[in-house]
Amino acid sequence: MQVTEEDGGKLNAFAREPRMVVMEEGERRGPGSRRLLIAAAVLVPLLVLLAAVISH
Repeated sequence: MQVTEEDGGKLNAFAREPRMVVMEEGERRGPGSRRLLIAAAVLVPLLVLLAAVISH
């Protein structure tokens, strides 16, 4: 962590940010992201249905 001292003597800490990875156009994501998308597409409607059933 990088720490700087302000004029009043207060310390200010800055977190170290992770390195960014830039994807090239047309570059594929890993198979995990496809599984996550499918799981979300199934889970969200089920949660909406569950909320509708509970509310009645």
